Amino acid sequence: MRRILVTGALGQIGAELTPALRKRYGAARVIASDLAEARPSDDHYERLDCTQAEAVADLMSRRDIDVVYHLAALLSAVAEDRPQDAWSVNMSGLYNVLEAARRFGCQVFFPSSIAAFGPSTPRRGTPQITIQRPTTIYGVTKVAGELLCDYYATRFGVDARGLRLPGLVSSAAPPGGGTTDYAVEMFRAAIRRKRYSCFLAAETRLDMMYMPDATRAIMALMEAEPERLRFRNAYNVSGMSVTPREIAAEIRKHAPSFAVEYRVDPKRQAIADSWPQSLECGAARADWDFSPRFDLAAMTRDMLARLGAATDPFDDANSDEVPNANAGFG
Repeated sequence: MRRILVTGALGQIGAELTPALRKRYGAARVIASDLAEARPSDDHYERLDCTQAEAVADLMSRRDIDVVYHLAALLSAVAEDRPQDAWSVNMSGLYNVLEAARRFGCQVFFPSSIAAFGPSTPRRGTPQITIQRPTTIYGVTKVAGELLCDYYATRFGVDARGLRLPGLVSSAAPPGGGTTDYAVEMFRAAIRRKRYSCFLAAETRLDMMYMPDATRAIMALMEAEPERLRFRNAYNVSGMSVTPREIAAEIRKHAPSFAVEYRVDPKRQAIADSWPQSLECGAARADWDFSPRFDLAAMTRDMLARLGAATDPFDDANSDEVPNANAGFG
């Protein structure tokens, strides 16, 4: 039976992956960790700063961990504002986890990103193996992370695996500073009957994935037989290729009065314009049977249902507020 550690468990992926892991393997076998103080109601949560190597090794040893889902990171837009912190968190944290995994014989999951690509990468049907020259510090840390995981796998035999995740849409976690977080913000604005000001241009096409598909993909990869994995690390995965205008149009099928305006943030637009519009995911399908269940229509129905159940749909019902396009991103 696996004894699992999730770092960054309170973040965008961790908020949904941690409960999914606990449902599959049992709550007592999944230790959640993050920078927040431990919660008295959760005996299986610990505060952890992944930049502290001794703390990482101590927790993994004390809890007898043999699988780590290493999610702790600064996301793209925040990382651009804090590049030194991004390098420390994203790279030192990963190095500390891999070193502890080498010592204790642990399996490691590392989430890479479409940010690992850059303007010189083919933007449509981006291949599994292609040029990777990102122009953001977040992308640089993802490429370096992919290479570091490969090194620990070949040099030390660490079973490190990973996915290149597209923009993720989650009903459980608020936006956390990612360039594709406009989609989550848009759904949340729609359920509160607010207008929304989108920080990307209407026709900005990017790959996206609904979080339930992402969590299933992560667990499927980690459970796959190793002899099937040609790449192990950084498989391309995606659920859909969409634009802000297309998401807004799908939302209006359920909320006809929902209005969106476009106030482009040049920094985040430049980041989005450097990323692929669509990924080629054949390797993931062939090697471990990747198959997403949600397209745009299914995701929209499920997101609105989940947010409506969790939020008073009449909250600020009479507000015509247009949220600040630059608020809450560091």
